Amino acid sequence: MATKGDLTKARLAESMLELIQSSGYSGTGLNAVIEHAAAPKGSIYFHYPDGKEGLGVAAVDLAAAQFGALIAEAVDAADSVPDAVRRAIDALATIVGGSDFRLGCPVSVVTLEMGAESERLREACAAAFSSWIGPTAALLESGGIGAEEARSLATVVVSTIEGAVIVSRAMKTTQPLSAAADVIAGLLEQRLPQDGGAR
Repeated sequence: MATKGDLTKARLAESMLELIQSSGYSGTGLNAVIEHAAAPKGSIYFHYPDGKEGLGVAAVDLAAAQFGALIAEAVDAADSVPDAVRRAIDALATIVGGSDFRLGCPVSVVTLEMGAESERLREACAAAFSSWIGPTAALLESGGIGAEEARSLATVVVSTIEGAVIVSRAMKTTQPLSAAADVIAGLLEQRLPQDGGAR
């Protein structure tokens, strides 16, 4: 059972994640996190002794887990590999559009803002992207694509989705995500062996 301290620590990471999505990493101050999380003032340095950087890593790890869960749900509900990818992108489009394009991928935000400034944050972001590429590659392998090609294609899929999220936010339309879904699904249908996409 989670302790009160565990719940506070988790709440701080969740608040940091939400604020990074809406305000960016650099635009998120620790006082804003404390206020958003309704946490005691000294709680950040108690739970995250290295301050904002440690809290940023926790937020990136949380984002990785959340998108990983979204991928898993899409795979479970899909009847083919291309359908799984479409479902995952549709779920992302719902999140992005439903937030009036205020929310995007916090991992890409942290990468762009801090990747050259903090090796620890860069490594956390790299690990997050790898945690999405790995299951996507496994999904493609399950459809009959060889391991090396599956890894390469999975990297393209994740990179394309990340770019589409950014463009969707800039243009305030989910059309770039819909276009990405169409192109990725078409690409996978071409690459998958006959009936390899069926699940």
